[in-house]
Amino acid sequence: MIHENSQRRIPLVLQCFLLILLVKRSIVISRYPELHFFFLGALFSTILALICSLFKIKASLHMIAISGLAIFVIGLNMHLQMHNPYWAAFLIMLTGIVASSRLVMEAHSNNELVIGTAIGIIPQLLFLYLWL
Repeated sequence: MIHENSQRRIPLVLQCFLLILLVKRSIVISRYPELHFFFLGALFSTILALICSLFKIKASLHMIAISGLAIFVIGLNMHLQMHNPYWAAFLIMLTGIVASSRLVMEAHSNNELVIGTAIGIIPQLLFLYLWL
């Protein structure tokens, strides 16, 4: 529950460095292409959240995480041709639960939730086309 926008910058920068380390050293594209692009999308989402923070725009980090995960699992389901609609439905339901809990706790406004969802979805969709 960080209320000040300026207090988000240091954790976001730290997360960027950790994701860069993860993508460059551990999860390489030759061994784990799906996970590589997932974490690369997470890195881009973190960078976008940091840019928003610099412009004093607060985006829901919870929504960034759950919406990015939902898109990745849906894409992985298509990639592996599992034809299992339950994971997609479950993650979309979880996205709604996270959004409603952030509203009930009065941690975010509707606009902040929409911005967070867009920041989580767009990089994952862009990188989905690279490995799908």
